[in-house]
Amino acid sequence: MLWNERPESSILRASLHRVHPDMALMAKRNLFTILSSSPWWLSLLVAAAVFMLVRQFMPDAAALASTLPFLGIAGYAGWRQSRVPDPEHVAEALAALRAMPWQEFAAIMEAAFRSEGYTVAVLSRGAADFDLRKSGRVALASCRRWKVAQTGIEPLRELVLAGETAGAQECIHVAAGDLSQNAQRFAAENKIRLLRGAELAQLVARTKGGKNK
Repeated sequence: MLWNERPESSILRASLHRVHPDMALMAKRNLFTILSSSPWWLSLLVAAAVFMLVRQFMPDAAALASTLPFLGIAGYAGWRQSRVPDPEHVAEALAALRAMPWQEFAAIMEAAFRSEGYTVAVLSRGAADFDLRKSGRVALASCRRWKVAQTGIEPLRELVLAGETAGAQECIHVAAGDLSQNAQRFAAENKIRLLRGAELAQLVARTKGGKNK
């Protein structure tokens, strides 16, 4: 009996038939992942190359239609990349925040929380600086240690205790500096919102932009 007449050959062909569509789908997903995380103009170059290739064998309309997936990826990648702040601008913004006196920074944060829809009450003592209320929920925000180069666990522990005493559903810690690994782990375990880095810089920028209008 020849090899291609053996029963095992039909099993092999059936297996390949089942695997092939999955491999094709995986390849499409990988291509989308690669292009969507690459510069948006790369997808435009791919679209142009596909158009030039397909038009050698098919009408221009069909060639143009074949580029639509890549044009869509280019639009999606461009939208995603436009929302990512420039690291240098973020660093400059955080440095400017650390250079502010407390009164100025507190005023900006109060306005920023109001822009997020909170009713804000200033607290004069304790671990929190602001009592925030929205839709029946209470949050406490700690901002006074925003200049610290690296925050440890203790301020976060004090904030959690203050939140429990006040019956708050959320605790927010604002920092223009870094947090230690232990502090970040503690925040994650206790569901503390860490308002820092790019998120803090963007919130302050939006707040200042709203004031200037």
